[in-house]
Amino acid sequence: MKKYFIIIALFFALLLPQYATCGDFTQEDRERLIRLDVKVEEGQKALQNQIDNLQTFLLWGFGILFGGMGVLIGFVIWDMDELKYVTTRDLKDSLVKQIDDLKLFMLWGFGILFGGMGILIGFVIWDRRTALEPVARKSRELEEKEEKVVRVLKEYSRFEPKLAEILKALNL
Repeated sequence: MKKYFIIIALFFALLLPQYATCGDFTQEDRERLIRLDVKVEEGQKALQNQIDNLQTFLLWGFGILFGGMGVLIGFVIWDMDELKYVTTRDLKDSLVKQIDDLKLFMLWGFGILFGGMGILIGFVIWDRRTALEPVARKSRELEEKEEKVVRVLKEYSRFEPKLAEILKALNL
């Protein structure tokens, strides 16, 4: 039994690699791919021609259908109490006017926004300047008083040697 198993395993081991390897890409395979590529290109060109013909037919048909009095396509819309015939040119003009109005609105909105920001920054700078002014004035007054006190002590130290020693110790 073992003998048969080894023979079958050896048979499969020798036979399977032959099926596992793929042959080289032959000239016949290359020619087949070239023919297939040509067929696909021809099919795409034919499909594009059909689409172009359909577009031409539809445009020609709509031109005849809606082409009266120089208007390509018109719409009938309900405008309050009456039916009004509106052309695409009227719709385009209306859309352009709405876009211009929107641009103007945005321009004003950004102008007001940036103007407000500028006023706010100006107010902050002015407020800081006015808030710091009293502090700076008080600081100058204290420095002047300090200088006066130091001068008085120096003058008095001429008459008091003990005070002169204290001032020298403090580097005044």
